Amino acid sequence: MSENLDPGYTGEGMYRENIIDHYKNPHNKGSIEDADAQFTENNATCGDVITVQLKVKDGIVKDIKFQGRGCAISQAAMSMLTGEIKGKSLEKAKSVKRGDIVGMFGIEIGPVRTKCATLGMVAVKNAIKEFELKKVSVKEGVK
Repeated sequence: MSENLDPGYTGEGMYRENIIDHYKNPHNKGSIEDADAQFTENNATCGDVITVQLKVKDGIVKDIKFQGRGCAISQAAMSMLTGEIKGKSLEKAKSVKRGDIVGMFGIEIGPVRTKCATLGMVAVKNAIKEFELKKVSVKEGVK
């Protein structure tokens, strides 16, 4: 399977290999049967879709899985991001910024690809938001 990266993608050497490796052999790809939170985000511009699921205990992301389809950048970024978030606090996961995601690549990526790279981050933050809202509703007795 060969991934055709667009001409705006300037990655070379080991960084490009790392991205392709994460794309072909993604970490934490799959699903969590009893997930505490789930969110699907898609990039209407290019058609990339990522669904993230979280298992949370005592404010810590005990497990994170994703499923999706899209370009090498979106899928590799999510693979890398799950490795960064797993085992960390929800606060740490919420504090991930666009620059952190782009920094994981170790190379410059253009604005269009930055949207692909941050798609998973948006899904994670929305999943956490849903989890926190659900937790507050349960505390207040709202169903």
